[in-house]
Amino acid sequence: MNLITPPTSALPTANPPMVVNCIAYRNDGSRIGEITLDAISEVLAQPDTFVWVGLHEPDEPLLLKLQEEFGLHDLAIEDAHTAHQRTKLETYGDSLFLVVQTAQLVDGQLEFGETHLFLGPRYLVSIRHGASLSYAPARRTCEHTPALLALGPSYALYGVLDFIVDNLLPIVRDFREELQQLEQDIFAETFNRSTVRRLYDMQRDLMTLRLAVVPLQDIISQLVRLHPNLIPDELRAYFRDVYDHVFHVNESISAMREMLTAAINVNLSLVTFGQNEVMKKLAGWAAMLAAPTLLTSWYGMNFTHMPELSQPWAYPAVIVAMLSVVGGIYLLLKRAKWL
Repeated sequence: MNLITPPTSALPTANPPMVVNCIAYRNDGSRIGEITLDAISEVLAQPDTFVWVGLHEPDEPLLLKLQEEFGLHDLAIEDAHTAHQRTKLETYGDSLFLVVQTAQLVDGQLEFGETHLFLGPRYLVSIRHGASLSYAPARRTCEHTPALLALGPSYALYGVLDFIVDNLLPIVRDFREELQQLEQDIFAETFNRSTVRRLYDMQRDLMTLRLAVVPLQDIISQLVRLHPNLIPDELRAYFRDVYDHVFHVNESISAMREMLTAAINVNLSLVTFGQNEVMKKLAGWAAMLAAPTLLTSWYGMNFTHMPELSQPWAYPAVIVAMLSVVGGIYLLLKRAKWL
């Protein structure tokens, strides 16, 4: 076996802080070690090696350095320097450029980021922008399976994509649990404006998350079917597994969006129903007050010749009549469940 060691000048401390990792591997999947960006061309000049570089929000000079080392396309470098790209897969010669949306819960709020990926026959470059977890766990997982890592940088690409999709599953689960709690709040006796606001925020977040997930299905589908020069047949089953996970996430998001729409409609119906109940009660009490108001208004007109005024029983009789009318109205409204 041809043992390869990193150049003596390739010290990890020579890399700028935006370089999270820059590691060389042999084609048997074993790790050579960390190298500097300047040593990339020296490592690639040796046969049976490939390089995996991880960056976090690099500046333009660093991207131009990578372009020089790997021969990356100008348009891909321009896109990688500017965040807020749409999810896509572009082919430039014998390399691929992928843009994947990432999501992360930060202090209970859903925040989005981007990962740009350059895949070539002998390299993988991952560039993180915005809210995104480190891909160090994905790298460790790949290194623990050297037989698969021996298939080349495409297995590293699978590891990164699988890590991104798997991080979406806890977000979907947290949304589902919160929705169950909000459903209980909806049927509470008191109206809570914050519940409606949170339902709206969740629907907005799920819409944004779905816009990030749906194009990812198409990208992974292309990786399953196309690009035989970069994706060996042995790895297509692994990319199909990622596709199944993305499909599951998309289905869960669609189901929750429908449940949120139903929850908002139910909440609106309950608020309307509660308002109607209040109006019915107010109308009932107004009807009961209308009867004594009518009777007392008659006796407030100061007419001299009113037959009942001269009778000693007139005042008690009017009171009894008012109570009887009010009591009759109350019983009718109670039977009609207005009170």
